[in-house]
Parts: sequence; C-alpha cells; structure tokens
Amino acid sequence: MKFLGKQQNLKKILFVCVENAGRSQMAEGFFRKYAPRGWAPISAGSRPTPQINPLAVQAMKEVGIDISNQKPKELSEELIRDSWLNISMGCIDKTECPAIFVGKFEDWGIEDPKGKPLEKVREIRNKIEEKVLELVTKIESN
Repeated sequence: MKFLGKQQNLKKILFVCVENAGRSQMAEGFFRKYAPRGWAPISAGSRPTPQINPLAVQAMKEVGIDISNQKPKELSEELIRDSWLNISMGCIDKTECPAIFVGKFEDWGIEDPKGKPLEKVREIRNKIEEKVLELVTKIESN
C-alpha cells in the first residue's frame, strides 16, 4: 500500500491478526484516534476475511470510533518492511503469521473476538484500547 503526500513520512504501526476482521481493526481505529503527530496505523491479516466482524464495528461505534469503512487487508512484506513496529494481536503462530517475526515486533496476546457475544467483544475492545494507550505513552516518552 502506498501512502501519498504528507503521509509518506509518517512512522507506521502495523497491527496484525489472522483475519484482520476484529482485533487488528479495532487497534487500528484506536491508534488512529490517539496517535501522536507523525504516526499512522495500518492493519492486515495473513488470511483476511471479506469483511470486518460486525460486532467489532458495533463495539467501536459505542466508544465513538467508526471502523465500518475499513477493509481487511492482506499482510505483505512491504507492509512489514515499511512499519516502525509490527504488533501481533495474538496470532503468535509462525504458521499463520510467519512474516511478522521480521523487524521490531511485539505480541499483545489478545483473545480473538470471532464468534464471541457482544459483551465479550466489548471486553476485548477495552483491552485493546488499554494496550494502544500504553503504546502511545511509550512513543511519546521517547
């Protein structure tokens, strides 16, 4: 994915999960909201689904973030190479996300919301927001 204009110089955080339909999309939405100037999020999956989990969209709307127009994207070497930090949302499986182990990497170990009821998706959303805020604090203190 190419970024145009001013966005070219942004430092990118890549959020990765297998389907790019829930956790990584929520993380992208939160980071877009809280990111310091000069930073941008992107998310991708090793086996992206055709659409975002509707409960993830609903849970994010409840906190004022609309991710309904985001689309699942396929993880690529270019996305990984162009990212300042690669974050696995919890797919620390080298068969599913082998490329993410290249470069600067963190695993957040967050439960997959797929097939979970809305109440559980909200809990997962809240955990993702906490982790994104911790990341933003770390970035701002450097």
